This record gives sequence, C-alpha cells and structure tokens, in this order.
Amino acid sequence: MRKRYDKEFKAKVALEAIKGEKTIQDLAMLYQVHPNLAALWKKQVLEHAAVLFEKEGKDKEAEEAARKESEDCSRMTASGSNPKARAKDFMHRMGLRAIYPGKQLSRPKKGARRYPYLLKDKAIWLPNQVWAADITYIKLEHGSVYLVMIIDLYSRKILSWSISNTMDAQFCIAASEEAITRFGIPGIFNTDQGSQFPAEGFLEVLERYGIRISMDAKNRALDNIYIERFWRSLKYEDIYLKGSSNIIELREGISRYVHFYNTERFHQSLGSATPDSTYASKFSVGELEKIA
Repeated sequence: MRKRYDKEFKAKVALEAIKGEKTIQDLAMLYQVHPNLAALWKKQVLEHAAVLFEKEGKDKEAEEAARKESEDCSRMTASGSNPKARAKDFMHRMGLRAIYPGKQLSRPKKGARRYPYLLKDKAIWLPNQVWAADITYIKLEHGSVYLVMIIDLYSRKILSWSISNTMDAQFCIAASEEAITRFGIPGIFNTDQGSQFPAEGFLEVLERYGIRISMDAKNRALDNIYIERFWRSLKYEDIYLKGSSNIIELREGISRYVHFYNTERFHQSLGSATPDSTYASKFSVGELEKIA
C-alpha cells in the first residue's frame, strides 16, 4: 500500500533539512523516508513557502517518482546471482553514494546564463577588487554535504562560507549576502559555471549591487586556483585528519580552521603576511569601495 505523508510531517522533515544539522541520508533514516523525498520537501519549502505542498504539476510528479522509488526498494528481494549488482541497485534506489567525491560540480545546467571570463591578464592589486567562489563536496559518516567559500583574491582572505545538505542555490546566496554585508561590494565576482552560480537568485544578488560577473572558461580548472589551493589545505590539514562524523562537528572544525587560516597562516606569496593583515593593509573595512 502506498504510504502517504501529511503536510505537517513534510514540513517537519523539510525544516530539519533546512536547519542543516543533519545530512539528507541521516534525515531519511531518522524519519523513515526516501532521501529524494527529504531533499524534494526542502526544495519545495525554499522555493514555494507561501503555497507549501499545495501546488500541482511538476512538484507532484517529482514526489510521485520519489515515492515510487521508495516502494520499489521495499519490494526488493534476494533474487539474482550477482550480490555486487544487487548492492549497487539497492544503493541507487535508496539514494546512497560511495565514499568518493561527487563528479562534475562545475557542470552548468542546460540553458543557464553565461558570462565572460574577466580576469585574463588582469592585475589584482587591491582588496575587494575581485572575489571568487567555489563549491566542494565533503563526505561524512552518513551522507554528504556541500561547502561554498568566498575568497578575496588579493589577500586570499576567506570572507564567508556556508554548508548545505543539498546542492541548491540558497546556501550560495546566503554566503554572498553575508560577505557583502560584512566586507562591502566587490568590483568583480568570479565563479565557475556550476548550476548554483548561474541560478537566478544568486545572480540577482550580484546584479542588485552592480557587481560585474565573471565565469571561468570551459575546461579551465586553474582559473580559480587560489580557492582550489584552499580546498586542498582545508581537507588535508583539518577535515581528513579529524574526521567529523556530523554536520555540527564539521561546521565547528571549519570555523576554527578559517579563523586560523585568516589570522595565523603566513603566506609566502603575501610576503609572509596573513590574509587578514594583507586585507587590512590597504583600507579599513568601512572605507573599502567598489574597484573594478
């Protein structure tokens, strides 16, 4: 018999997902629902809060598809002679992943807006002249999360960051708004072509402040090299060594590491200075202006 969920239950699961203290897989196990349903309900709250779970059409079709996957899983038997194939099929149906990182985080959605790469041969000589953002994937004990960071390219200072248990635009929007609120308006904002960055909500934030948008050229992984180096440092010096088991521990560890990186980590490329001191060397935060 097909299992039905009332609006109160959906809202409860969705709000837990939005809170961001558990992975989608953890929530699925806790509430005995398919991971796709938990992620879908979170998306519905974020996108359609005013008419939550009342709209027909595509959202209903997506929910039916996710529910069907859940029913298929419950009817699975031990038939078949290949245990590896059965395990792979079960993981696929349950929304589970192997421990290696997800692929192609930088792949743009079809029809997404494109912007030129503005940093070629550009001299970066002031704070807030150019910011850059990137997303990475982090595996936890149960499930995975996504981490976005915004960095000032002149000083290498990490300006803001945010964690999400789903790959959506909202946590990128939150990180960009926090950075702008705390540090002012950059002249150029550079990202890759991943689907979260060309999303309308994210672009609207940048355009509202008159920020010029730059996107890495296709197959140009080195365009965002500074934040790629930070990912390597963060993962090998902190995340992989400490092995956070949940989002709360991960968030606390990242907060400590970013503080260390900004205030204590000396960079040879910055003349053996820290990102914080380099950022503050030109202007005070209140005097920073948009410089392109």
